[in-house]
Amino acid sequence: MKDLARRFKENPILKPADLTPGHPGLEIVCLLNPGVFRFDGKIWMLIRVAERPVQQQGIISFPILDADGMEIISIKENDPNLVTTDPRIINYKGKDYLTTLSHLRLVCSEDGVSFYQPEGYPMLIGEGPNETFGIEDCRVAQIHDTYYLTFTAVSAHGVGVGMRTTKDWETFVKHGMIIPPHNKDCAIFEETINNIYYALHRPSSVALGGNYIWLSESPDGVHWGNHKLVLKTRKGKWDSERVGAGAAPIKTDQGWLEIYHGANENHQYGLGAILLDLHNPAQVIAQTDGPIMIPTEDYEINGFFGEVVFTNGHIVDGDQLTIYYGAADEFVCGATFSISEIISALVWL
Repeated sequence: MKDLARRFKENPILKPADLTPGHPGLEIVCLLNPGVFRFDGKIWMLIRVAERPVQQQGIISFPILDADGMEIISIKENDPNLVTTDPRIINYKGKDYLTTLSHLRLVCSEDGVSFYQPEGYPMLIGEGPNETFGIEDCRVAQIHDTYYLTFTAVSAHGVGVGMRTTKDWETFVKHGMIIPPHNKDCAIFEETINNIYYALHRPSSVALGGNYIWLSESPDGVHWGNHKLVLKTRKGKWDSERVGAGAAPIKTDQGWLEIYHGANENHQYGLGAILLDLHNPAQVIAQTDGPIMIPTEDYEINGFFGEVVFTNGHIVDGDQLTIYYGAADEFVCGATFSISEIISALVWL
């Protein structure tokens, strides 16, 4: 199956050097995986900004949040208790830490290509004991006049789904952790079905089961339950090790079209698509056999964590789907797709 993406010629549209650090003494290492939405006549992205202290020779430093603000932990590289085999996570004395601290930053654009940071809008940062390692990879769903922000909340307690809501992007209602660890990739449908809210999410299992996509229901968009398994990984294929939801499913005449990410045993990430039944979204009625997008460009293959295309944000204009995505865990990029072309590539189950 061919790559269906029509990449922006301007890619990457945002790089770490394009924004200023949110905290003194830190540097921006990565821009990742924006949530995307329309507001005030513009296209907006809520970008994950990953920061760390400027690194010194022979020392690894990383920030965490606590009740007093930010704490910088510094460890000598030759410390026998330090494990640094993954650029994203380190283990020290048996405990895991992130090498960077992420917050969410708003940028906007009149044309969907050139983005800038507007004045008067806050950064969203981790708050409380369940977000001490930061907040990441926010999906944004608009239902009526309310925007639902579901993000990955990270701490030593684990990785779960946090949520905040807003109507004006200046004031926010904090709903805490709506799905406990270990869980992430939560995308809320942008309309109810028979007065029920639905969301896709991804619990993780390292011993029994796998990294699969599940569906959850809610009477109010805040309290979630009645979880059902929707999509499993496929042995021997491009999505053999993990799958996870992208942004909110797109309603079409044929069903709910969901763009999802998948990864193989070599941690190579691509994008695929599934179609969910319009009236029973727990039922997958079609799926692409191969990916609709894989890392092919230098900025997707080489970066902080290479061979990655990952999305949790898009804009729909008729048949055109504009996906904004993280590339190589370092850059923000854009690509357009034809919705009808994606649907034509589906294999009906």
